[in-house]
Amino acid sequence: MAKRFRGGGGFGAGGGMPNMGNLMKQAQKMQEDMAKTKESLAEMTVEVSAGGGAITVVATGNKEITSITIKPDVVDPEDIEMLQDLIMAAVNEAIRKADELNEQEMGKITGGMGGGIPGLF
Repeated sequence: MAKRFRGGGGFGAGGGMPNMGNLMKQAQKMQEDMAKTKESLAEMTVEVSAGGGAITVVATGNKEITSITIKPDVVDPEDIEMLQDLIMAAVNEAIRKADELNEQEMGKITGGMGGGIPGLF
């Protein structure tokens, strides 16, 4: 006598199949929250200094550099290379900090799963 499989498998009434309408609402809310967060990131800033405060760079959470301040005593016409290196280091650090801010703020919405969903950011 062969055993018969009667379906079910947890997908029937009270089973494990999620309500697609609820999933769509949650996804839409997450998208709206992410859009609001991206707007607020444009207003948040990070500030980074290099060379003991000789160079200061300010960037938004959206990685837009809003200001670069150079102390006059670091400007040496004989050593432009050092000045360029300091600016590059400060800008790269500002971008890194803006990335951290972005991940932190978006993580509040996605619960840290953002990196695993292609196209989420």
